Order: sequence, then C-alpha cells, then structure tokens
Amino acid sequence: MDLGQALAALPAHEPAPNRLDWLVHDIDTRATVSRAKGAQAPGLVLSNGLLRRVFRLAPDAATIAFDNLRTDTGLLRAVSPEARITLDGQAYDVGGLLGQPEFAYLRPEWLPDMTAAPAAFHCTGFDHGPTQAPFAWKRKRYSAGGAWPAPGVRLTLHFESPSTGPHGLALDVVYELYDGIPVLCKWLELRNGGSTPVRVDSFSAEVLALVDHETSVGEPNHWSYPLLHVESDYAFHGMGPADADVTTCWLADPRYTSQVNYLLAAPLLLETRPPIGPGMDLAPGQAFPSFRSFIVSLDSTDRERRGLSLRRFYRTLAPWVTENPILMHVRHADGDAVRAAIDQCADVGFEMVIMTFGSGFDAETEDPEVIATMRALADYAHSRGIELGGYSLLASRTVSPTEDVIDPATGEPGHAKFGNSPCLGGNWGQQYLRRIQAFYEQTGLDILEHDGSYPGDICASTSHPGHRDLADSQWSQWQAITALYHWCRGQGIYLNVPDWYFLNGSNKTGMGYRETNWSLPRDRQILLGRQNIYDGTWEKSPSMGWMFVPLVEYQGGGEAATLEPLSEHLGDYAAHLAQNFSAGVQACYRGPRLFDSEATRAVVARWVAFYKEHRDILDSDVIHVRRPDARGIDCLLHVNPRLPIRGLAVVHNPLDEPVYQRLRLPLYYTGIERVARVRERVGDAACHWLTRDHTITVNLSMEPHSMTWFVIEDAAT
Repeated sequence: MDLGQALAALPAHEPAPNRLDWLVHDIDTRATVSRAKGAQAPGLVLSNGLLRRVFRLAPDAATIAFDNLRTDTGLLRAVSPEARITLDGQAYDVGGLLGQPEFAYLRPEWLPDMTAAPAAFHCTGFDHGPTQAPFAWKRKRYSAGGAWPAPGVRLTLHFESPSTGPHGLALDVVYELYDGIPVLCKWLELRNGGSTPVRVDSFSAEVLALVDHETSVGEPNHWSYPLLHVESDYAFHGMGPADADVTTCWLADPRYTSQVNYLLAAPLLLETRPPIGPGMDLAPGQAFPSFRSFIVSLDSTDRERRGLSLRRFYRTLAPWVTENPILMHVRHADGDAVRAAIDQCADVGFEMVIMTFGSGFDAETEDPEVIATMRALADYAHSRGIELGGYSLLASRTVSPTEDVIDPATGEPGHAKFGNSPCLGGNWGQQYLRRIQAFYEQTGLDILEHDGSYPGDICASTSHPGHRDLADSQWSQWQAITALYHWCRGQGIYLNVPDWYFLNGSNKTGMGYRETNWSLPRDRQILLGRQNIYDGTWEKSPSMGWMFVPLVEYQGGGEAATLEPLSEHLGDYAAHLAQNFSAGVQACYRGPRLFDSEATRAVVARWVAFYKEHRDILDSDVIHVRRPDARGIDCLLHVNPRLPIRGLAVVHNPLDEPVYQRLRLPLYYTGIERVARVRERVGDAACHWLTRDHTITVNLSMEPHSMTWFVIEDAAT
C-alpha cells in the first residue's frame, strides 16, 4: 500500500478537544490516528482530546503542530527533524522540512513550499495499532489495577537511509499516545539490513522547536522552560525525576534570529539524547532500540496540579508503582530469626519480610545448601501468606582494580559516582547479574532490595567483555541493569531500588530523608518523618516512596533515639505507625520483631487494620494542605474522585497544648460538586456545602500530640 492509499484508509481528523478536567473526570475521548485535512495534508494527526501532534508526510515527514488542547495552546514554533542520529561519525537528520522563512511561528500556508533535506533519512510510510508493553508485568499482589500496557495508540513512521549514507539501514520513529492523559512517548528503532556493521555513535530521539515561555534580552541566572515535563527511561543516580534526568536538553536554536534575547541563547530547542554514546556496534541483521522519551503536557504552573499530573503519569505508564506491601526489615537472615519475623508479620497483618542490609543475606551465593535453606524459608513464608526477600548491594563497593569502573581522566578506579563501583560490563559484573537472577529463580523469593543500583558510571576499560570502550560503557551497563529489572517485573519480584528506575520496572524508592536523622531523639524523628512525607509526595504517590523506623539503634543516638524495648516507648512507636499508615506510606520497620507485648501487638495490628480498611483512598493522590512545622497542626488530604470515599484528611497536632480551630479543606480533586458528607473518625456524618472554590471548613478539637482523620464522601451518591 503506497502512502496515498494508506492515508485514504484513515478517517479524516475531526477536532474533538476534551472539556473535562482529566485529573478529576474519566475521559471518553480515545487516542487515535487520523488523516490530516486542509493545509496540513498530506499528513497524520495523533490526538486524544488532550494532546495533539500533527505530521506532514510530503515531501518528507515532520511535526508541524504540537498542541495542548485543554488550554488551546500551540507549543510548536518551527519545523525540525523528527530525530537526529550519528552513524560511523556522520550526522544525519531524520525527516524534517527546509525553507521555513520565520522561526518564531509556523504558518500552514508555508508548508507546500518547503522541501525535504536531501541528506536526511526519508520517510517511506507508516503503520499504526494499539500500544504494546515493553516488558511483562506479573501481578501477584495488591495494586490499583491500572491497565498494562497503558491503553492508547501506536504510530510508527518508517524511514530509509539517504543515498549518501550507509546502505541497508531502516529506521523507525515510534510514537505512543495514551487514553485519558496528555502524555506522548517516542523512541527510535534502527535495523541493519546491510552487509557491514555500523556504529551508532549518538542520537536525539526527540527534537522540538518550542514557543517562547519567557522573554529575556539579557542572560538570566535561571531560564523558565515551556509547560512540559520531559523525562526518559534512561535515568539513574537520583531519587526524583529532576536529579535522575540525564537526557533532557534545552538548547539554543540558532535559526531563531528574531527572538528578543540578544545572544540568541533562549533555550527553546528541546532534544532528548544520552549524555555519552551509545557507541554501540550494530551487526548485519541486528536492531538497536533507543531509550523511550516521555513528554507530559502540563496545563498549569500550580505546584499541586503539576504534581498530580506527574503522579498520574507514573501510575499510568508504570502501574506497578501502586503495589504497596506492608513490610518489615528483619536484622538477621538465620532461619530462627526469619521465621520469628514471618510469624509476627502474619499475626498483625504485615505482608512482606526483607532480610535487611547487614543481616547476612547473600543473593550472590551459589552454595546449594544456602539456596535450599532460602527456598525452605520462602516456602514457609508463603504458607503464612507472607512474601520474603532480601538486600543486595551493587554500587558503592569495590571488587578489584580490574573489575571496577575505570576513570577516563586517570586510567584508574576510584572516581565513580560512589567512589569505587564495579563495572557491569566486567567479568564480575556480568557474573553478579547472572548469580542474582539464578538465586531468585531457585529460591522463589519475592523481593529484591537493590541498593546502589547502577548510577550511570562510565568506564574507560577496553578489556571488559560487556563493553568495547568508554563510548559504549554507559549504555551497555544501563542495558544490563534494566534487563534484570525487566526480568524481575515479569516474575512478580518486588523491587525496592533507591534510584529512579520506575519506568524500567522498579516499585519503590526512598521517600526522601537523611539517614543520620534516625539517630536523633525519637520526638525529632517523628516530626521530621512527617515533613519528609509531605515534601516527598509532590511528585511521588505515597506508594512510590519508603520511610524508615529504627526499631533498634541505627547509626548511633543511644537510648534517646531507639524504640526498643517497644513496650517501653509505645507512644513514640504508635506515632510512627500512625503517621506512616495514615499517609499511605510504607516504612522499613528495621529490627528483630514488630511487638514485644500484647499491648504493643494491639497497637501495630490496629494501625495495619486502619490502613487496610482505607487502602484504596490512602494509596491515592495526596493534596498538601499544611506542612508540618511544629508550630501548629499539619494536614494531608487523600483524594480520589473514582472511589466511594472521595477524600480522607489526616490531621496531626504536634503541640504541647490542645488545638481548637477551623481547618479549610480543598475538595476540588475529590470530584464532589456541591455537598460533602464528612465524619470524623467513626463519628456521625455531617453535610458541608462546598464554597465556590470547592472548599469546606471542619472544626478541630485535638488533644496535645494527637492525630485525627476525616472521611469525606459525596452526599449526592
């Protein structure tokens, strides 16, 4: 089927912008591929009622519009190549059009006069269909139940290499647009159909010339970027999207000579590309897939709304992050200690036991007796309804001068992200990954807590079997670690990883805290913990971040910092349990036991039961009402417009005196339109009319150092 026939087979595009708020209402408009009309023809329209990307296909393929339909905002000001790629030292554009007379804006009537770049990869056709999962997800525990793969549509533009380039290469540029969320994913797939190898030196998976977001004649200390969140699954060495992002590049566009910035330095050209390499050699018959780049089109500068958009993005594109098992860190990996922890967890309703760092757990062993012992412990845990796993350290350790990553400047180890770190392309690194997978296959364990995951180290060694030299060292190591995580996800193995590997299968990272704070006095730990949760949930859902509770001494602090004996510090222990469970946040309860008396057991069981009773709403979105500051009450509001319980507000009083005041609760994201039915704890419900700004006010009457909660429903249902 030629290009004209393929276009004719598509329905003509009919604009259908969605007027409902996608963060509150279910969106009926589905993602589609349709045929462009008018001045945009011949072309394609990728749209879901929230986000639209339009492609012209003649004389070559190029994006000619990129629109936020919710705000009716055009985001594109100029045509650029669809991608860039450097092969064997030669740079090539992929598609694109030449001849745009002005780069501050793009008029449709200019398009027929624009020409193809003769030395670029040229578009030969397209196909489309439903989205496809990049890897398997085995569901074996409670989660929010999001669809996988995220439903939507996939569009693939096919390109062939120019006559002046390597022969036999075929390049696909792949786009996915998802239902009900303004998110677009894009990546490249290069296939070598020739007879000689080709080296993929570098690439840019996305190239967009975007509209001005601010105007500055001079050189500001900090630029504001267009209302887009951009990240890729090529991310490491960070517990948040910003510090883990290594691929998003905001560049100056020298074509844009009419901009107001005197030096033409406004960063309005977006490219997503690896910081080094990939430097991969592609043999005949082989294929090279790039990382996946995601764009979230934002519709507000409000911090809460931006955070809600990102949290929805992660829950949609990485729905395993909604798995949120209740877990304990047992300090010793011997059979008696582990079985005792399993029994206590089963008794009070915990769901998972992790043999923690320093416990003696060794996931690298190939000793048949140790493997048999762990298999027996896993079987025992499963018989009690408990999942079992353990801790393994990868980076921030040294193996040997020949196996650690080699610094290109010095030719020596010792200059990695964590000082010394092994190279995953070395013999030891390859065997480490093989041993971890084999150990989990043979033992049937359910969780891998992988500390110091691959942090993006580069390695100048030329003798490691897993990479050729410096240029391909980062890409090769990333491929190795993500292959393990994809395998774990397909096996249903839960992944605690203190790094931003969510889009590659990890479940949870640190909520955000300083480890030495857990050696401070108990009362300070408690207030700091609530601050960490409040601050850590702007971009993460509660289920995406773990907290910490040192049941035994941790990094010093003595008796004042320690909860053991638990029965003697039951008030402080209860405060930890209450604030974690009521926030929907699971903590690492690290010690030999969860309770030491019937009174302690009752407190633990009560807060576990509270969490399980309200699990759906507690694992939902968070609205930040008032940050903990030890000068007044603090409050988090859980919201979900799709549940019978639309909201659950949790309020803490850290003061030494009682509190009698009124508290304003913003209910817009509960989806309640007129009247809320509210009850404090298990008391009688009262109806509250929402004000024009969707708020209600509740009365607080709280004892010193206490907490309470309000259950909020829609009185109309």
